[in-house]
Amino acid sequence: MPPVPLTPQQVSFSHDEGFLIIPDLFNPVALEPLRHELHNEINRKAREFQAKGQLSELHEEEGLDRQISAIYRDAKECGAALVQHLIGERGGAFLSPEMFNLIINRKLIQIISSLLGSEEIVASAHRLRPKLPHLGSGDVPWHQDGGYLAEHCDDHLIITCWVPLVDATRENGCMEILPRTHLAGVVRHHAGGNAGFLVIKAEDLPTDPSQAIIATCPRGGAVFMTNRTPHCSTPNISDHIRWSVDLRYKSADVPSNVGIKPTSIDAEGHADRKFYEQVNIACYPPEADFVISSKEHPERVIGYDDYVRLRALYTRTKPGYPEVRAWPAMPKF
Repeated sequence: MPPVPLTPQQVSFSHDEGFLIIPDLFNPVALEPLRHELHNEINRKAREFQAKGQLSELHEEEGLDRQISAIYRDAKECGAALVQHLIGERGGAFLSPEMFNLIINRKLIQIISSLLGSEEIVASAHRLRPKLPHLGSGDVPWHQDGGYLAEHCDDHLIITCWVPLVDATRENGCMEILPRTHLAGVVRHHAGGNAGFLVIKAEDLPTDPSQAIIATCPRGGAVFMTNRTPHCSTPNISDHIRWSVDLRYKSADVPSNVGIKPTSIDAEGHADRKFYEQVNIACYPPEADFVISSKEHPERVIGYDDYVRLRALYTRTKPGYPEVRAWPAMPKF
């Protein structure tokens, strides 16, 4: 069936509340190829550990939703390394055809277009989030995605789309969202929160966290938020991994580094000066921005092979700029 755009009421709700949950965006079966790719990659990497004598059991029979947890119980270092391998040094390391297919999914892009009021759409950062049960490192403190972006992008609308690969429930650590607070802009954050995340301290939150919405979302659904929407991620106290992917989109008139590439990278990963001068216009310079939808300029729309090459190029390049703006550090007691 062709994609169905959002209703005016849904668009209005998103603009007023700062978020929108669509519980039936995909047929859950449509996410199985991505889940299958992830499971295959976990087994490939786990076999490397096994060949080195670092891991005795693969626990492949546990399936995607429990395998890494079982490995973590046997060999904590291997479990942690598997998670880090999938997340990558800067995030978004898992590049695969099915991940790209999710980023450019027609149903998803139709919704993003409705929310942005633009047909020409740029994608950038994407993050794979495996939250293991009963591990505090997966708990994400209150923050706004805009806290990770350049200050000159604070007044632009950037949409985060959060796609769970399992049913996201309160038990397995779904998000909490503070509605109707995004219009206050990006508030003060502190560096050095749990697991190195940015954090908005209680006194800086735009409203009482007791007003939060519990953003439960079934597999096949998606949660959409603005870059200024405060949210957090609660503990996973279930018996399975809460797998999710978050994707970031903006219209083509928002600052980006589309089309900007280093002409040279030295042995230590440093790019040419011109690249650093140009790339800083982007909202998040370490990530490559790329066009995924444009009727007016279809030649700008990127395909999978070019996407992989572009991501690899930016990953190889050491940032010549701060990856996150300079927020004050959390006080140490």
